[in-house]
Amino acid sequence: MPKALHFGGGNIGRGFIGKILAEAGYEVTFADINTTVIDRLNRDHHYTVHVVGEGVDRLETVENVRGVHSGDEAVMTAAIAEADLVTTAVGPTVLDIIAPQLARTLAARYRAGGAPLNIIACENMVRGSSHLKEKVLAAAGEDVALISANTGFVDSAVDRIVPPVTGGNDDPLAVTVEVFSEWIVDSTQFKGALPAIAGMLPTDKLMAFIERKLFTLNTGHTALAYFGKLAGKHTVGDAMQDENVRRAAEAVMQESGAVLIRRYNFDPATHRAYIEKILKRFANPYLHDDVDRVGRQPLRKLGAQERFIRPLNGMLEYKLPHDATVRAIAATLRYHNADDPQAEEMEYYLHANGVAATLAKYSDFTDAAVVVEIEAAYQALA
Repeated sequence: MPKALHFGGGNIGRGFIGKILAEAGYEVTFADINTTVIDRLNRDHHYTVHVVGEGVDRLETVENVRGVHSGDEAVMTAAIAEADLVTTAVGPTVLDIIAPQLARTLAARYRAGGAPLNIIACENMVRGSSHLKEKVLAAAGEDVALISANTGFVDSAVDRIVPPVTGGNDDPLAVTVEVFSEWIVDSTQFKGALPAIAGMLPTDKLMAFIERKLFTLNTGHTALAYFGKLAGKHTVGDAMQDENVRRAAEAVMQESGAVLIRRYNFDPATHRAYIEKILKRFANPYLHDDVDRVGRQPLRKLGAQERFIRPLNGMLEYKLPHDATVRAIAATLRYHNADDPQAEEMEYYLHANGVAATLAKYSDFTDAAVVVEIEAAYQALA
């Protein structure tokens, strides 16, 4: 049985990537610092996924799983040594944290004669595996050439809504997911043969899929959260029930979609249908997704390569309308959450320095005319 090592024992890891790998015949080892999750994985060696959607409400069992503590260097060295594939779902900031350990354990594998290994970062970011490669090689020291020659850092686009489990479930492995899932990988970046995994789609045109997902699902989801928060909504579903909020988020998706149509020659009618499909997923009554979960880390979401600024730059490049996106950025700047350190930092910096300085610092965005538009929208949302 092939072995997969997956960094991240959270809901996305168990409900999406780990599930696909296990169903493809892999023994999946989850690496995490959460001892409760790791201990339960090692006790049960299986867990249940609640799959929900229109006309769908079923429980599926994922088997042949175990856990290791990612802080144990010896254990992680052994896990890397025997892995046939490595994946991650830890969040962009944690990639930087695990990179030095990956550099050490990969070097140990290859020095011992281990076969080349592919690593797929399954994160909500543009080319996360390439980012991870940069961080791993920076920490590799004299092993840079060894790791670079033997490791495939394979970029991917991932799409599945996995909200937190609610209702007082005391099973630490319980996870709920929507029916839809999409995992697309860059076929040009693998070392050796591509693994045959049902549910993983290889392509040599990954950026089109990355930006389609980022500009549609991520942009729309986050816009709904920020507009919904301003309207006093608690969940994405509640936000979708508010016609004004829904229209505001949909308008942002249409503007970002215009960039995709221009950049990748997407068929307008087909992309319009894709937007409608995403909106139906947001409205899934079985997914109780809190707006604060979707809106968390607003400074990251305002990044230059993220869901608002990246498409906005495309709109400016192609001279396309951008009013709805400007308003979404203003709504992001208005986001308040005392339990989110990034929201607190953003609020403090805004009050001290203003909108223009905040966008320059956190978004690397300095287009003077559009900054004025964002400032006006920000004031209007007060």
